[in-house]
Amino acid sequence: MHILIIGAAGMVGRKLTERLAKDGALAGKKITKATLHDVIEPTAPAGAPFAVTTLASDFSAPGEAEKLVAGKPDFIFHLAAIVSGEAEQDFDKGYRINLTGSWNLFEAIRQLNMQSGGAYKPRVVFTSSIAVFGAPFPDKIYDEFATTPLTSYGTQKAVGELLLADYTRKGFFDGVGIRLPTICVRPGKPNKAASGFFSNIIREPLAGQEAVLPVSEDVRHWHASPRSAVGFLIHAAEIDGDKVGPRRNLSMPGLSCTVGEQIEALRRVAGDAVVARIKREPDPAIIKIVSGWARDLDPSRALALGFKAETSFDEIIRVHIEDELGGKIA
Repeated sequence: MHILIIGAAGMVGRKLTERLAKDGALAGKKITKATLHDVIEPTAPAGAPFAVTTLASDFSAPGEAEKLVAGKPDFIFHLAAIVSGEAEQDFDKGYRINLTGSWNLFEAIRQLNMQSGGAYKPRVVFTSSIAVFGAPFPDKIYDEFATTPLTSYGTQKAVGELLLADYTRKGFFDGVGIRLPTICVRPGKPNKAASGFFSNIIREPLAGQEAVLPVSEDVRHWHASPRSAVGFLIHAAEIDGDKVGPRRNLSMPGLSCTVGEQIEALRRVAGDAVVARIKREPDPAIIKIVSGWARDLDPSRALALGFKAETSFDEIIRVHIEDELGGKIA
């Protein structure tokens, strides 16, 4: 059993790698090898019960995708992406990585499938985003809602979803796309995602630092924890493709809440002194991007297929305290 993780140095990629190393198996089979790839070399998990190879390159460059799949991995987790804010600021880079890179990967798999007479058909798990949806929204975005993104990032992910579904329909691989909620609370340093403040206003105050809130407290959004994100990926790898059906992209479960409700959850879990570390500094650029994002979803298909997430923001905060802070608040 060979696992390939593209984007393994990112936060979700690291946590997925650690989970696989802990479990030692996927879909009921023992893992014998894992290849971890990113633009910077990923760190191999300590004590992994299988062989680990780490690689660093730009997977969108000509010939790189072919190198990554040459070993015919049984499961491919495609997590690599230029995040929302950066994709909006750097148009060329966003399309090169998020679209061209994904297409190169899918094509490399297709070529191996054809060379093997159809015998090589890996499960490909593609991380998409709720950014594929664009306003105006219904009260809840249902499974059949149109994908009409209002950002370059959302457009790139929507095209990736279409490619995944078509390559799966043609039998080149067995793909499942998962539209991730905004993952909160993200550990580590802030990245260039426009959604980063959702984590910042929880993570920094819990660590004894000030955080900047660039939007109003009535902004509503869709969230799940890093722990849930890893669970989504594992379940997407193991799920029966026949049960998924021809619509291969699924909106993941999550929790809809306002920024104000986030802050009140933080107050309940950690107290007034922690909440007082949040500073209000409106940012028109962030406000404009966020105004076109999904606020609430009805992920009925994913729930029926067994995907699970938190049901309260208090729970999301406690997951962060338990997983990242050793159970302690500064």
